[in-house]
Amino acid sequence: MKATMLLYCVLFYAVLINFWGFFLIIIDKRKSQLSKWRIPEATLFLVAALGGSAGTYLGMQFMRHKTQHRIFRFGIPLLFFLQIALLSYLFLSAR
Repeated sequence: MKATMLLYCVLFYAVLINFWGFFLIIIDKRKSQLSKWRIPEATLFLVAALGGSAGTYLGMQFMRHKTQHRIFRFGIPLLFFLQIALLSYLFLSAR
């Protein structure tokens, strides 16, 4: 029962942080189109590093935003694969 609750908490967090990453990219794209204040790149990377790499990457592809920046083009997918590897290790070692 305890492990199930932890799994639900992790999944809930993952969904929230990925939606947040996705919407931050959308907001940043809209602000760039309107020549308004932008979301710092460090903030976008922080959200991705905290578990929102999949949502951030999907937002980048959906909005065609930050896709020409090498650090985003390679860094966000790298974070995603590192997070998948870490989660896989944690769940497999918990068995």
